[in-house]
Parts: sequence; structure tokens; C-alpha cells
Amino acid sequence: MRKNIKITAAAAATAALAFGLTACGTSSDPASKSETGAKADTSKALVVAASPTPHADILNFVKKNLAAKAGLKLEVKEFTDYVLPNTATENGQVDANFFQHQPYLDDFNKKNNTHIVAVANVHLEPLGLYSKKVKDLKDIKAGQTIAVPNDTTNEGRALQLLAANGLITVKDGVGTNAKLSDITDKKGLEFKELEAATVPRALNDVDAAVINGNYAIEAKLKPAKDALVLEKADGNPYANILAVKEGNEKDARVQKLVKLLHSDEVKKFIEDTYQGAVIPAFGALGNS
Repeated sequence: MRKNIKITAAAAATAALAFGLTACGTSSDPASKSETGAKADTSKALVVAASPTPHADILNFVKKNLAAKAGLKLEVKEFTDYVLPNTATENGQVDANFFQHQPYLDDFNKKNNTHIVAVANVHLEPLGLYSKKVKDLKDIKAGQTIAVPNDTTNEGRALQLLAANGLITVKDGVGTNAKLSDITDKKGLEFKELEAATVPRALNDVDAAVINGNYAIEAKLKPAKDALVLEKADGNPYANILAVKEGNEKDARVQKLVKLLHSDEVKKFIEDTYQGAVIPAFGALGNS
């Protein structure tokens, strides 16, 4: 029986707020950011916030098979959105999180004045275009509707995927910051912006949808088989990262977890379990 702690958005928000009001340091207190990491009690469990799939699955593999031998107590808390894991890490409700890529984290920190930093790349989940109404990319025609994630970096990433496959054109130079307003030729297509976690549920209501890899897996989609098109892995900057609040990078428990996540055992687990839908990305930060 899995012992993860499932947290609903409402409950997590309440807990994060309560903890934020009672924590010894806040995000505006520089001292609180630099003192915790080096002095962390290594006998305490490292609490990591994670999306259920594949992030929590990978962490639970580590917890079950590798952590005890390495002298690491690991607790996994599952969150089902893209906001609360970072706010919980900033507030100190959790010690680390594992659910996002670097462009999303950079955008989140900028918009929320948070101080979360990456400590290690772990894996890549190729973004894909899926449909229950058409069988091939060439069958997507003018007048049809495509759903895309509405958060800044994933929407830009989705639009670049569509542009790379000839479905739209976008302004030069916008890169993954592209917005719907940056589309220079929609080629007759309509777009529906949705929160990333809800996009798979919209597949019956739209002609196609760009879905994040982890949400595709949760929806029982098989990216390598079911996607009309997938992002290419080579040179992709969207490796998912283990992240902590600034100042906690050298926490001995965090460093133990990084070593375990980069182990041959985890690499094999990812490859065997996800069959190309999730790809190990163990290189140096920014180089995977």
C-alpha cells in the first residue's frame, strides 16, 4: 500500500498559508534562506512535493529500494497542480519539490517573488499533440480547435511544437515565451487555453490538445504511441528538476537524494517503466 500523502489544492493551500504565518523565516528574510541548508537535521525525513506521475512514482521507487541503504529518510507528498509545490517549498512546508522544468521555475519565481532554485535535472517528458478525433497530423484542418496549457512557459512550448510541425506560424524570436497573440498565421485553427492538468479531460471536447507528458501518462495515454507528434528530445531545455528553496542546496539529505536519482537503478526504472514517454536527463543543469 502506498503511503504517499495526497493533498488536494484547497487543503494544501490552507496548510501552506498556515505554515507561512508561523514559520520562523519568510521569503523576504534573507537570513532564513541561507541558514537552513547547512544546519538541516539529517536525521529528519526529507519531505519532497511531487506531481503523482511520474515524479512521485520515481521518488517512491527511490524510497522503497534505495533510500534506507543510503541513510536517507524520504517522505513524498503528492500535489496535483503546478503552483502549490513551489509555495510549499518557499514557506518551508516541504524541503524540496520535483514537478517542473527550469523555464517554468524561472517564470514562477519572477511572478511570485519566490526563491526556488534547481539542484539537479532528473528526466524529460516530451510534450505531445493528441486527438480522439483525427488519426494523423495532416487531418487537422481549418475550423478545428486545439487546446493548449495556459501557463506561460508551457503555452509557449506548445505553440512552438505546433509551429515546428507546420500547423501555425509565430513571430520570429519569441521562442518559448510565445503567446496566442504572437501567432502570425493560425491557418484557420481556433485555440482553447486551459490549466495544464485539465487539458487531457478536454480531449472529447476539442479536435486536438497539447498535453504535458506527466498528465498524458496519468490520462492513460502512451506518448510514444498515441501522440500525433512529440517534442524532440535532442537539445530540449525542459528537463524536470529537483528544486529547493535558495540556501538549502547543500542540505546533506538533498545531496543524497540527487545521487540516488542519478543512479543506474533509477535510470533503468525510468526506461523500463515509461518506455520512452519519460527519458532520463542526468546531465549537468542546463545541458540535458
